[in-house]
Amino acid sequence: MLGALSKMQTMHENPVRYMLDLGDDMIAMNSLIGRSMSVHFTGKHVCFCGFEVERVFRNNFCYDCFLTKPEAGAAIFNPELSKAHLGIADRDLEFEQRYQMQPHVVYLANSGGLKVGVTRARQKTTRWMDQGATSAIVLAETENRFEAGKIEVFLKNHLSDKTHWSRMLTNAVPDADLKSEKAKVVNLLPEELKAMVSGDDFVNEFTYPVQKFPPKVQSINLSKTTSFAAILAGIRGQYLIFNTGQVFNVRSHEGYLVELDVF
Repeated sequence: MLGALSKMQTMHENPVRYMLDLGDDMIAMNSLIGRSMSVHFTGKHVCFCGFEVERVFRNNFCYDCFLTKPEAGAAIFNPELSKAHLGIADRDLEFEQRYQMQPHVVYLANSGGLKVGVTRARQKTTRWMDQGATSAIVLAETENRFEAGKIEVFLKNHLSDKTHWSRMLTNAVPDADLKSEKAKVVNLLPEELKAMVSGDDFVNEFTYPVQKFPPKVQSINLSKTTSFAAILAGIRGQYLIFNTGQVFNVRSHEGYLVELDVF
């Protein structure tokens, strides 16, 4: 099978179900667990814009797209930089208002440790699965991306905003009572931000299709190691976990044109 990698699609089941769209094939990844597979990088990339390029940057943008496309604008990566609510354009005001002027949530998730994050309200469950969270809770609900970013920036002084990926992939995940953690975090907020705290205290829980977690992990980078083959032992977040202890982040390799074989 030949195609450009894109992040795996997720379905909230028990365990999470994964699908990989690769070229002309839609691959049910859960069914491959326990089987041997090989991945070979052809040396070519397919950009977000659809053109073949020598190199892709963050989130599968080529250099030109990264500098010019509104999908790679500053507020995508740093919500607190959003200006669409002020009617101020970064790259394309129509796109930015459509993307940024919609309900967002600030959340707490346990993905190798407690973290804070921001995402659009309608895709929060997908975000939590992509991060390999075992549990997640909505902390605040906002009308736009800027407000959510403002809360996140304040809480970065108290909480990590990063996924502890190595702990997540070895399942060294500490227990966390998210309702209790939410109450603690709410007490940290100034009054102006407390007004956006959500009354939704439901704790969302997730399990992942993993036969066995490795004691240690080694990340595969296709730019350095163009081919690898091993038995797929599980999937968590956007990572494939192999019996060798190697792990492969599918999302960070978006746009890489690969040949994938299962045997």
